[in-house]
Amino acid sequence: MATVAELFRQIQDDPQNQSFTKQGIQPLFHVDPQAEILIISQAPSRKAQASMVFWDDPSGDRLRDWMGLNKTEFYHSGKIAVMPLDFYYPGKGAHGDLPPRKGFAQKWHPPLLAQMPNIKLKLLIGQYAQKYYLGNRRQRNLTEKVRHFEDYLPDYFPLVHPSPLNYGWMKQHPWFLTDVVPNLQGRIRKIMQDD
Repeated sequence: MATVAELFRQIQDDPQNQSFTKQGIQPLFHVDPQAEILIISQAPSRKAQASMVFWDDPSGDRLRDWMGLNKTEFYHSGKIAVMPLDFYYPGKGAHGDLPPRKGFAQKWHPPLLAQMPNIKLKLLIGQYAQKYYLGNRRQRNLTEKVRHFEDYLPDYFPLVHPSPLNYGWMKQHPWFLTDVVPNLQGRIRKIMQDD
């Protein structure tokens, strides 16, 4: 089995990623063999890609708030891994960032997941991550998947993206903050406190 460092080089050398590699842009993900919580989302933001720090933006601040974690716990506990569907910022579209490139997750997620045997919970953030990992299981759209998050436990916890673009969604669905977030925080805290 290839090491994480070897996989990192293979991702950089992949012809699909050559335009990024030639610009000196590195893939942004975080894999830790001891990780117990895996965050799967769409792709790094432009700010995160520039700083090479995952979830280094207002969306990341909100995500940490939902998880009940401070920055030290999030970045330095060794229990959090981050593996978006694409490891490069895809560019801007008409209604937010462009979707992750097709085929990327299919190629790189399996060998990286094999490096993390201790994962207890996968957070599926946004419609792309949920479609990839859940397909059409049970609920018909993102809102219903998030509302019925318990249907996907103990492996998956679907969430809306914490982007400022979704503040309106959260106002329309107050149950998210009153019901979903406390459940998420309880599960996260239990994992963080387990030795």
